[in-house]
Amino acid sequence: MPELHFTKGHGTGNDFVFFADPDGEVNLSSAQLAAIADRHFGVGGDGVIRAVRSKNLPDGAAALAEDDTAEWFMDYHNADGSVSEMCGNGIRVYARFLMENGLAKLGPGETLAIGTRGGVRDLQVNASGFQVDMGRWKLEGGETLVRARNLPVARPGLGINVGNPHIVVALSSEEELDSADLSFIPILEPEAPDGANVEFVVPLEPLIRDGVGHIRMRVHERGSGETLSCGTGAVAAALATRHWAGAGAPNQWKVEVPGGTLGVRMWAAEDGEHVSLSGPAELVYEGDLTI
Repeated sequence: MPELHFTKGHGTGNDFVFFADPDGEVNLSSAQLAAIADRHFGVGGDGVIRAVRSKNLPDGAAALAEDDTAEWFMDYHNADGSVSEMCGNGIRVYARFLMENGLAKLGPGETLAIGTRGGVRDLQVNASGFQVDMGRWKLEGGETLVRARNLPVARPGLGINVGNPHIVVALSSEEELDSADLSFIPILEPEAPDGANVEFVVPLEPLIRDGVGHIRMRVHERGSGETLSCGTGAVAAALATRHWAGAGAPNQWKVEVPGGTLGVRMWAAEDGEHVSLSGPAELVYEGDLTI
C-alpha cells in the first residue's frame, strides 16, 4: 500500500494535515481523506490540505487566470472529506509549510499568491506570523434563524461570505456563549443550500480599546464540527459586529477564539473593501502514513 509523507500544523488550534503533491499525482477519495483526519484512527485534524501546483489540477486553472503568479494551489478538504472553498487559518499554515519545505520563498515586504477555490489570496509575513488578504467580502444578509443546543430560543443570524459562507449570531453574554453545545450541528431556518459555518459572538467589555474592537467567538464549521478556531469565521464575526455597531465602528478587530487570538482589518481598495486576517502558523510534527 502507498506511503504518504505528511506534516501536522495548526493556526490558533485549528489543525490540519499537509502533504506535498506538486504534480497532482495523489488522488485520495473523500473516505481516505476523512480517515486521515480521524482523531482516533488517523493522524487527526480539522482538515487535510494538499500542496499542488495550480497548473496540475482543473481547479487551478481559474487561479492562474486570476493571477499567473499563483503557482501553488491549496487543495483543502474538511475533516469529513468534503471539499471546501477556503480556510483562513489553513492558508497561513499552508504558507509556512511551503516555505519550510523549500517550495516557496516569502521575504519581508514580499507577497505570496496562493490559489484556492474561493479565489487567489495574497500573504505576507507579519509580527504575529502571517497576514492574508481575504479579498472582497459580501454581506448576504437574509433572515436566517439559528437553533443551537442549550440555547433556549432561536437567534437571528447574519449571512457573510468571505469566499465561503458564514452565518454569524450575536449572543447576550459570555455565559450564554459558554453554554452552547456545538458538538451538535446548529439548525438553520431556512437551510443554507451548500451549508455554512456558524459563528456565535459576544462583544467584550469594553468593546473598543485604543481604536480596536474586541469580540469573543465560538464556531461550528461545516464538515468539521466545533473547532478551536476558524480564520474565515473570525473575519465574518468581525464584519458582522462592525455592521451591527454602525457608524463609527473601527476597522481593526481582535477576535478571541478558544485556541488564541486573531487579528482582522478592513480597508478600502480600488475594487471595493478588502479584509485581512493575521495570526500564527505552526508546524508541529511530520511522519509517514500508510494509505
